[in-house]
Amino acid sequence: MERETKPTFSKSTGLPRKRFYRARAHSNPLSDSHFPIPISPAHVDFSLHFPKFIEANNKISKKIEFADIGCGFGGLLISLATLFPETLMIGMELRDKVTEYVKERILALRRTSLEGHYENISVVRTNSMKYIPNYFEKGQLSKMFFLFPDPHFKEKNHRRRVISNHLLDEYAYVLRAGGIIYTITDVEELGEWMKSCLEKHPMFESLTQEELDSDPVVELLCNATEEGQKVARNGGQTYRAIFRRIAYAS
Repeated sequence: MERETKPTFSKSTGLPRKRFYRARAHSNPLSDSHFPIPISPAHVDFSLHFPKFIEANNKISKKIEFADIGCGFGGLLISLATLFPETLMIGMELRDKVTEYVKERILALRRTSLEGHYENISVVRTNSMKYIPNYFEKGQLSKMFFLFPDPHFKEKNHRRRVISNHLLDEYAYVLRAGGIIYTITDVEELGEWMKSCLEKHPMFESLTQEELDSDPVVELLCNATEEGQKVARNGGQTYRAIFRRIAYAS
């Protein structure tokens, strides 16, 4: 009853109201933030995130496979949850208010889902540009998402971009062979930048058009997120770069 009277929650849907969790569109990923950082993946306790997947030893029965980097308000996670109900996935967000909104949104959806959906998604506040290897083991992930990231237009700030040659080394480390990186933006120059970085990296290859057409996730890149929906409403154009992590050839 207490939650029903909270002004931050909608009385009709039981979901958190986004206007109470607004924050700046982007944060500086190079600044120091104050939140817990695990020493290694072995020190991350995901049992609180996925209680329905806890086994007798108080460990979760599966490992996270999908990571939405800079997940925003969680639209993609919500859509993926029912498309891949047996796959654990995590959103990683730097902004504290936005992280809190996604957490409350997921908890509310779990309570109201008659089918028991949304137990396979969660969110953590962290800086993905610094701490990806602290959360995931080598070859753990099968999908990583980078949807409408901060373009950092000024050339001196390009080092803050979430797709870069050196960061792709880290993403290649946590992605398994055959894993997919999905990127999309409405900024043409950034789209070309991300595509160029992926093309030049020896551990990635682009998907064929046939593969893109048969992948149900591709359609969600535009219509599942708040930013993508805004671009569509305004008749804007988007630029995708979707690449596969290839096996290491010794």
